[in-house]
Amino acid sequence: MPADDVASEAEPVQEELLDTGGLQRSIEAVLFVASEALSIKTLAKLTGAEESEVTVALQRIDEEFAGRGLVLREVAGGYRFASSPAARAAVEAYLLPPKTNLSPAALETLAIVAYNEPVTKAQIEEIRGVSADSVIATLLDRRFIIESGRRESPGRPLLYKTTSDFLESFGLNSLDDLPAVDLDALQPREVELPMTQALLEVPLETTPDEAPETPPDDQEAGALSLA
Repeated sequence: MPADDVASEAEPVQEELLDTGGLQRSIEAVLFVASEALSIKTLAKLTGAEESEVTVALQRIDEEFAGRGLVLREVAGGYRFASSPAARAAVEAYLLPPKTNLSPAALETLAIVAYNEPVTKAQIEEIRGVSADSVIATLLDRRFIIESGRRESPGRPLLYKTTSDFLESFGLNSLDDLPAVDLDALQPREVELPMTQALLEVPLETTPDEAPETPPDDQEAGALSLA
């Protein structure tokens, strides 16, 4: 076979290998249907690409979606699509009916867990000064916290910690992104409001596949929007 013919047959293959658009489309599709943040390593495995190629594709997606209704977010150790902050009002009007919220008591408890995890129910109650049974049940139901073993102490009480759902909902990549709070400078009963305010300063992220949920009624206080 003439060399020219061999070269002409190879050209489509070379062009296909150089086409990064296909990888970008695959990543966009996977991120759109994913129910959780996906790491670069996972995306590389799913698409059969090198991690460096995935990184470049993610950068392009981030740039191209910057001014759209969906934006790329790095949260919980991975990447996923989220609604643009500019479209927040419209998205919340659809996804967040009156009952989809957290009470002040639940938000306080969530802040205590986030800043002190792993933490026991007794520790939460010591800080808040009231029973935490109802709010812990609410946060477990919303998947903002989970049980994370037992403390090696009398009675071996359950320990609680935050989840990746918590990180994603508040747009955090890790707990290190939480606003700084000087816990040593606070008295136990004074820790409620500063910690809750710090958590309120973190913007809530809304992802495309989230649907309205109705948490159990909290018996302690009126409802407070996550935003």
